[in-house]
Amino acid sequence: MLTDESYELLRHLASPIVALTCRWGGRTNGMISDSAMRASISPRLLRLSVYVHKWHLSHEMIWQSGQFVMHLLHRGQLSLVHQLGFVSGRDQDKLAEIPHHPGVLGLPILDDCYAALECRVINTMDTGYSTNYLGEVVEVHRGRGEEILTAAWFRANLPAAWMEDFLRNYRMAQEYTERHTEIQDRRWTDPAQR
Repeated sequence: MLTDESYELLRHLASPIVALTCRWGGRTNGMISDSAMRASISPRLLRLSVYVHKWHLSHEMIWQSGQFVMHLLHRGQLSLVHQLGFVSGRDQDKLAEIPHHPGVLGLPILDDCYAALECRVINTMDTGYSTNYLGEVVEVHRGRGEEILTAAWFRANLPAAWMEDFLRNYRMAQEYTERHTEIQDRRWTDPAQR
């Protein structure tokens, strides 16, 4: 992993650790992100956004389906972060061993989470290496847990046995990002209107 003083300052802007789940083409998938945020201050207009790197299977599934579920996680879910964040959904069914059920959109809702927010994509922004998906929240499910899993807490409590894989994955992500800086004028359209 590359870092410097400026990058370490930017790390303070990381969101809580979230799990994203999606479904498209008869498959489901899940992934981990620390790039999510609230996108509205009105309780009558619930919106959020999340950046998803383009190499993730979930990126294409969300793009094609126009839907995703963002799960806020609690501090008791380090093992879930490892299950969803350290392997690719292209190599295995990451949700096969994780208890979940369908939500109102038919997407996987994790049985154990701090909260789950079912979303429909209403707009996107290309960043070169990722897409920022703006989601309209259509259903909220409150789970268990008292403290949300933050990126800083995760890094401070990362098991030593995971460190080598974590650093390798992080460096691969940094290298991909540095090679894919050109922003495309890629317009997302609702699958129902295609």
